[in-house]
Formats: sequence, structure tokens, C-alpha cells
Amino acid sequence: MRIPNRAHTSRPWRIHELTRDFRIEDVWALPTPGGPNDFPRLVQVMAAGDPSLSSSVAARTLVALRWKLGELFGWDDPNGGLGSRVATLRDRLPADLRAAPSGPRFGALPFRSLYLIDDEFAAEIANRTMHGVLHIGWVPDETGGYHGQMAILVKPNGVLGTAYMAAIRPFRHVIVYPPMIRRIERDWQVRAERAQREPGLDPVALASVSDNLLRSNSSSAESNVPGGSS
Repeated sequence: MRIPNRAHTSRPWRIHELTRDFRIEDVWALPTPGGPNDFPRLVQVMAAGDPSLSSSVAARTLVALRWKLGELFGWDDPNGGLGSRVATLRDRLPADLRAAPSGPRFGALPFRSLYLIDDEFAAEIANRTMHGVLHIGWVPDETGGYHGQMAILVKPNGVLGTAYMAAIRPFRHVIVYPPMIRRIERDWQVRAERAQREPGLDPVALASVSDNLLRSNSSSAESNVPGGSS
């Protein structure tokens, strides 16, 4: 569910220190109920995501089109990314965050992890259209539990980047994000059920051994959802 930007700005996230020149694109509450120690599992769910395996045909088609356009126009050329066109945000990390774990490697998406702490994870991406940040927080709720919260922050690259972000915004909100949120919920449930069956298993190890099952579930959902977007 999309929520107001103040749900992100009102919390004392460490990412605020690094992204004063970025803008918030959107903020989402994630359907990932859990306890205080479950955050590493959510981070692994996010890093394992692959939009090319979305249950939505429309989303898969849009993602394929985006990669094709990027190839055609050179948007994703290495010279336009991190360490070339823009400096990595790791250069802005204070000493304590620099010493913290950076977080997992992403499997399919070209994000680079920045830092992982008890209730917060951030990763960055850059190309010729923008410099972006994926921020995941672990938020307490009224019931005494916790849930995930996702914020997308961007710094568009000039006129091209501003126009690009404006053009893709409705497609992200209507076509890409709904099946992505459903995938996160489904994967979270799979990992939570496994954690209940094997309570002694470390969350990160649990995430690793669960990935094959999650990919299998994604493929099954993909074949069982005609038209994919409902």
C-alpha cells in the first residue's frame, strides 16, 4: 500500500544523512508482519526479487521494454553509472555505517548495497537517467509487531532524467508495483513458514536455502495468472 512521504521523513532513518539532494519518489508499507529480529529476512526477500519473473505479463513486458530501450539509447552503459557518472553514496557514509555490513548482493537487479543495520537497509543504482536509492526500514506498529516500509529516492539526471521519471511514474504505480508487492508478501510468507518449522536457523541462512523454493513459486504463479495483472 502506498503511504504518505511523511511516513519516511518523520522517522530518524540514517539514510537522511546521505540523501539531502535526493527527492522522495514514493513510500510503501509492505505486507511483511514480523517480530523485532525478522528484518534480515526481509532484506533477503528484497535482494532476491527479479521483475522478469513477475506474475504480471504486463509488468514483465514493461521491464523487458525498459531494458531494450536502455540498450538502444545507452542508458545503462557502465560509463553512466556508479563510479563513473556519479560517485557512490558509500563515499558519504559516516564511520559507523562504513563499518557496518553493506548488505546482500542483488541477484537480478543492478543495485549495490550501501549499509545494513538493525532496522534499516539501503541500496543504490545509477544510470544515465537518474541516481536512485532503495530504502527498506523495519517499523513498529500498534499491535506490538513490526512490518517493512519501502521508500524510493531519486536524483534525476537533468532534463532527460526528469522527463524519464515523470513518464514512467504511472506505469510503476499501476503495472510494476502491485505485482511486486504481492511477490514480496508471498515470499515473506514462505520464509516465515520455514522459520517456524526450523526456529534455530539463522535468518540469513534461511533466506539462502529458501531462494530456490521462492523461484519455483514465482514460476507457478506466473503460469497460473492469466493476463498477469490481476
